[in-house]
Amino acid sequence: MSQNGTCYIVGAGEFYDRSFTPGEGDLVIAADGGFGTLSDRGTAMDLVVGDFDSMGFRPDHPNVVDLPVEKDDTDMMAAIRLGWERGYRTYRLYGGTGGRVDHTLANLQGLVWISRRGGRGFLVGENWTAAAITDGEMTFSNRHRGFLSVFCQGDRAEGVTLEGLKYPLKDAVLTCDFPLGVSNEFTGAESRAAVRKGTLLLVWYD
Repeated sequence: MSQNGTCYIVGAGEFYDRSFTPGEGDLVIAADGGFGTLSDRGTAMDLVVGDFDSMGFRPDHPNVVDLPVEKDDTDMMAAIRLGWERGYRTYRLYGGTGGRVDHTLANLQGLVWISRRGGRGFLVGENWTAAAITDGEMTFSNRHRGFLSVFCQGDRAEGVTLEGLKYPLKDAVLTCDFPLGVSNEFTGAESRAAVRKGTLLLVWYD
């Protein structure tokens, strides 16, 4: 069953409080060490998931999903799956950057997993946000400033169009081995990034 709310997931990485405003109908999940972050903030959690090896203790919470230390999913990815099983299709991921770069890359892949199944996820960094789009588009208001980078996820992304940006593209092909879409710029106009076939990872600076 599809939900109209947002699934907020907080991991053990650096927490940047930008647009973290869970409300009624949203789902809040602490992924392992994110339990400490949310506890310190006094934020109520619907679920706590993880192997808790970095914490050293099992959280005292009524809804804990225990994971084995040796597993295929990261704690963040397991939390994404739990949100998906509950019908959530929009995600905001916090505490998923900083620290180990391999975990940041894994969280970026989590955005692709969400996108290829018809959802939309946002990974929130210190002064940047990332999202993925598959066979679709994302629009930006004229309030955006700074840089927007677009990267192909998979061998090819076809029919890539960038409008309202300093360096436009129309019906282009991007590949995973050449970063043609890096460091574009917002111009103060409404803008759009689209892909006809394939997946793009978008990173923009707020």
